[in-house]
Amino acid sequence: MVALESTIIAHGLPRPDNLRVAREIEAAVRDAGAVPATIAVLGGEVRVGLGDAELERIGSSDDVAKCSLRDLPVVCARGGDGATTVAATAHLAARAGVGVFATGGIGGVHRDAASSFDESADLVELSRTPICVVCAGVKSILDAGATLERLETLGVTVVGYRTDRLAGFYLSDSGLDVPWRAESPAEIAAIMRARADVDAPGGVLVTNPLPPGEQLDPALHDRVLEEALAAAERQGIHGKAITPFLLDRLRAATEGDSLRANVALVLRNAALAGEIAVAAAAA
Repeated sequence: MVALESTIIAHGLPRPDNLRVAREIEAAVRDAGAVPATIAVLGGEVRVGLGDAELERIGSSDDVAKCSLRDLPVVCARGGDGATTVAATAHLAARAGVGVFATGGIGGVHRDAASSFDESADLVELSRTPICVVCAGVKSILDAGATLERLETLGVTVVGYRTDRLAGFYLSDSGLDVPWRAESPAEIAAIMRARADVDAPGGVLVTNPLPPGEQLDPALHDRVLEEALAAAERQGIHGKAITPFLLDRLRAATEGDSLRANVALVLRNAALAGEIAVAAAAA
């Protein structure tokens, strides 16, 4: 099985693209031979695996909370609907015995973290949850270098899939090296088993880059991001509001190219996660 987050459906992609892409992500997992399990909270109950009507509920409602791990108790107690982030999805997937999780990009250390202490809960969760997370690196609006350092400090195993470089989300290359490289899903499955054998807490983070021909134009990306960061500072946007603000600015300024790249990388990650899950189950 492959766990999938639901925040991308409720909050990450515009309607009606969100439902179409959600179904395509699940199809990519199935095409790889695995079973998709999109995770969300519906009516206060955690669901590991959604039917099509439940996907529509998450993707079309305006009353779906964005749930990191800290938010789950409140949403569940109040009987609400919630879309899970990377941290919440990883936690719930591991509790359900699902060992592989596909997402777009993980959260990380924000660029002003030295003064704001703004760091995603994703990192701590990855340090204590036994799961393999397939992603396209750290969201490129964040401080990738600081995030890589935090992952090292937290003891998270970081592996580049057929690359020595950290994937840069919209970009193929963040400009940073990863400590390890793997060439096949079977090799990643072996790393997962070995991590369990030595009883190391936490997970394995696999960074799967977009091919250069599918990435966002790097010069355009850097220019638009610089402008968006300046706009956020002028408008006093901080905390959890900064990520959706910057992504929306990127989407508008690139005339949809960032959305195209986002969809491409999520589908690639889902397919690779499916292959890893199959290899892990066969071992």
